Amino acid sequence: MAEPKTRPTTASVAAFLAAIPDENRRKDCRAVAKLMQEATGAKPLLWGTNIVGFGAYRNKLASGREDDWPVIAFSPRRNDLTVYITPGFEPFAGLMARLGKHKTGKSCLYLKRLEDVDVAVLRALIVESVKAMAKKRVA
Repeated sequence: MAEPKTRPTTASVAAFLAAIPDENRRKDCRAVAKLMQEATGAKPLLWGTNIVGFGAYRNKLASGREDDWPVIAFSPRRNDLTVYITPGFEPFAGLMARLGKHKTGKSCLYLKRLEDVDVAVLRALIVESVKAMAKKRVA
């Protein structure tokens, strides 16, 4: 069975964030990293080549395979700052309604700019997501 590509690395998160070419995206990522570190109490790790994750849980896939995944994470993608909300958004409908301008996927929150959202609501969303994952957390 193939190993997952997205695994924690020893690469420098600070260097990864410093290399983000767009100054606004770089500032947004640093702000989100701070929120996530406060919510988890965990230091950031670079997962794969472009995901900054905090904490870890054991993820059971439909195939039966298990792997580790960050409790909460983000990635400075080309078009959006992508925030990974592991339990998805259904449990947080009230917060999502107050968040501001965003798009979502199954467990991905897509933000163009941090200034487009209410940061206090984003903080609450991150905190609640981390709490929801507490029983599954391994790191």
